[in-house]
Amino acid sequence: MPASRQLAAILFTDIEGYTSMMQRNEEHAVLLRDRHRSILEDAHGKFNGTVIQYYGDGTLSIFPSAVQAVECALNMQQFFNQMPAVPVRMGMHIGDIMVKDGSVYGDGVNLASRIESLGVAGCVLISDKVNDELHSHRSFKTRSMGSYQFKNIDREVEVFALDHPGLVRPEPNSLTGKTEQKKAPPIISPILKKSIAVLPFVNMSNDPEQEYFGDGIAEEILNSLSHLNELKVAGRTSSFQFKGKNVDLREMGHILGVNTVLEGSVRKQRNHLRVTVQLINVEDGFHLWSERYDRELDDIFEIQDEVALSVTENLKIRLLDGEKESITRTPTVNKQAYDLYLKGRFYWNRRGTSLKQGLGYFLQAVALDPEFSLAQAAIADTYALFAFYSILPSHEVIPKARQAAENAISVNAAKVEPYAVLAYMATFYYWDWSEAKLQFEKALEINPDYPATHYWYCNYWCWVERDYMRAAEEAKKAIELEPLNSHVFNILASVYVCARAYEEAYNASLTAIELDANSFLSHCALSMALNGQGKSTEALDAIRFAVKISGRHQYALLMFSWLLAINDDIPGAKSILDELLTRSGTEYISNLSLSVAAYYSNNHPQALVFMEKAFEERASLLATISGYPFLSFIRTDVRFQPFLKRMNYPG
Repeated sequence: MPASRQLAAILFTDIEGYTSMMQRNEEHAVLLRDRHRSILEDAHGKFNGTVIQYYGDGTLSIFPSAVQAVECALNMQQFFNQMPAVPVRMGMHIGDIMVKDGSVYGDGVNLASRIESLGVAGCVLISDKVNDELHSHRSFKTRSMGSYQFKNIDREVEVFALDHPGLVRPEPNSLTGKTEQKKAPPIISPILKKSIAVLPFVNMSNDPEQEYFGDGIAEEILNSLSHLNELKVAGRTSSFQFKGKNVDLREMGHILGVNTVLEGSVRKQRNHLRVTVQLINVEDGFHLWSERYDRELDDIFEIQDEVALSVTENLKIRLLDGEKESITRTPTVNKQAYDLYLKGRFYWNRRGTSLKQGLGYFLQAVALDPEFSLAQAAIADTYALFAFYSILPSHEVIPKARQAAENAISVNAAKVEPYAVLAYMATFYYWDWSEAKLQFEKALEINPDYPATHYWYCNYWCWVERDYMRAAEEAKKAIELEPLNSHVFNILASVYVCARAYEEAYNASLTAIELDANSFLSHCALSMALNGQGKSTEALDAIRFAVKISGRHQYALLMFSWLLAINDDIPGAKSILDELLTRSGTEYISNLSLSVAAYYSNNHPQALVFMEKAFEERASLLATISGYPFLSFIRTDVRFQPFLKRMNYPG
């Protein structure tokens, strides 16, 4: 059958995170997929749409007019956002297509796919051409998301989102997807001659499940090099941003602030390893050194040591006393424990729900080798994060974190990670300010280039000492080490919020969102910055979006209750309190979250009761009550001021 050409509106839909849904709860995932298809087929029948292709959890469909396509998308998304909600992304364009044998082709199809890749669950994204078609239809409201240069598309495309009740409205210029490489944040310090980025090693095995192994080897080499006094090493989060991307080496070096890159590949088959590595000068692409290792799996530590030492030799790094020993020290004699540890790091670095999966592997590793200090430190890190994000009660997990950190130090006192965790615990749980400062300084002495120390120390200076200039300095040191890490820009934004420097907070939070549009804490920081600038409507939009993408995390909800209350929506704040109280029956909800929501619901006696319980459980965010605006009632309401005094802040 010959191909035919026609003008059509093209719509792509996709269920966000469907693969991970299947892993967590297959029955629930299938239920949502069936609901997606039922709503989609019903709406397409109403609005004259044709489904061209079902692929996994997504669809491609066409419509004879942009207006009908938009009506259909709006109708579907409003249903998808009702319970049980289906997290669907949608992208739409209008253009010339070619139809042949039931399939469609053309630039218009490609562009619609690119726009869908920017999508955020709960919203409808459309191209500028579709938006032009809606100008005479005033019932449709749209909002510009900014212009994007998509891969293999000649022009920049302005993308719009439908701005209707029941739909998620992303922040402008916050979307990420199949676009060209974005401009990096400015490098704060000049590129040092002796500097390196270690990229994740490419998995050359036939088994994609072995991906964790290449990532793990690269990360451990990076960690070994990061302890060298003469060498600047780009942080893991920033270096691994380039995984699977074909980026010019000069551009990569400029973004990461390094002169050299170590890249490699790993083929692991049964007990045999083939590891290939290259050390490259980013300015001219010249290979300073390369090597191939054909070894047995038991030789993995020797390979890592040889690679790290070869880097020091080729970059002419002068090893100080103890540094060579630090590089070549075998972390564990148990290869199975090491393999479990690498799997744990792989999942731990994904964060979110993967943290618990990572913890499981770390615990298995320690069960095999209790003297495995890296795994002990990872356990301490994980429990500390559980407390910080109120995944589990602080009083349940912090003692476990402390024990693991102390175990790690008893085995190897030269590693920085457990000291950073102890400093965190002294700040956020024990409220031992002198001990916190001591542990931070100890961590910086061991390794001044460990990013986590700097951003936790930033929190200490911001919330404990209330020295916002020093706090910003620590945040900027972390940014220098991790220029592509959204989290450190979010921390800087929080410092500026506490300092009431709202324009600076706004800019820092936008950078954080540019680096990771799905960071709900960055959208929370943005909402506080916007509110401080007097932009209450935009602030509410930002926090609603944070609530949506976080799965209604309690931190986003407590800020939402604050913003609703100061905008005279007490019933809205009360509904959040009711939700948190209901959820507290089946999951852990911090009593501090309940206290904040109760206060902004005008239930002050109940807020006092919850605040007392928060102190009993030592809720992690209590250390922040001196700074955040949503906790200002503790500083201004005489009934709550005794709680502030109980923190016994210095000065």
